[in-house]
Amino acid sequence: MFNYKILFSLVKTTICFLILFSLCSSCAFVPIKRSKDISYTSGQTLNVFAPRNSKNKKPVLVHFYGGNWTSGKKELYNFFGSRWARKGVVTVIPDYPKSPEADYRKMTMDAATAIKWVKEHIHLYGGDSNRIFVSGHSAGGQLAALSVIDTFYFQQLNFPNPVKGLILIDPAGLDMYRYMNEVDHGPDGSYLHIFTEDSSSWKKASAIFQLHRRMPPMLIYTGERTHYTISIGAQRFVQKARNYDTSIQYKIIKRRKHIPMITQFFNTANPLYKQIKDFMKKQE
Repeated sequence: MFNYKILFSLVKTTICFLILFSLCSSCAFVPIKRSKDISYTSGQTLNVFAPRNSKNKKPVLVHFYGGNWTSGKKELYNFFGSRWARKGVVTVIPDYPKSPEADYRKMTMDAATAIKWVKEHIHLYGGDSNRIFVSGHSAGGQLAALSVIDTFYFQQLNFPNPVKGLILIDPAGLDMYRYMNEVDHGPDGSYLHIFTEDSSSWKKASAIFQLHRRMPPMLIYTGERTHYTISIGAQRFVQKARNYDTSIQYKIIKRRKHIPMITQFFNTANPLYKQIKDFMKKQE
């Protein structure tokens, strides 16, 4: 795969730089309400971004950020939540535990718990609890896909899966089994801390092995210039998933690399906003 630590440093620098651009957005003055650091499980919090003074319940987007399963924080994605709220979508950005304190199972369980919290509480923030969509970028795409597709996590919570659609943005780790079998894990074995040394666990961590016919509809994006492992992993995932649901949408964004696949959302005129909103509307 690739060095996520370097990538996350670049993401952080790019996001901080582009905040200035965000202030000049065409929708920068649309009033929204930010509710921050809300506890959804022990030790973890989330932020909610919602249109202010809205008369009607709005669709909801829960977004899991990337960071190599080792780093990242929800505050770096305030731009993402704010922009979606200004476009009429109540947006939730959860934090989740990181390695080495947690492995992928704990991270995914917390992701499912965050979605459960949204279902139970989002009406208090103007969101429609019957229109919950989940998205994720990079490592967050792996957590989003696994928590939504694998029936194990919501069964453990004794809670029906409330997700109406899954939106993956340059997702990593959709087939960790193949990746873990092919790479040299290096002297620190960082991925072994996350996904364990047990190859059967690698399959359980891979959404590609959890596909079934009751999955929610999916919209998947990869960048034309993203990392090979992400591109080929997404293509294999889509090919297999279409055996269960032929309506899955897969789009390759021209000239985009991995980091710009998320920082492009600084631009409120980016066509992905309309595409994703159209996808949400189609599921109503």
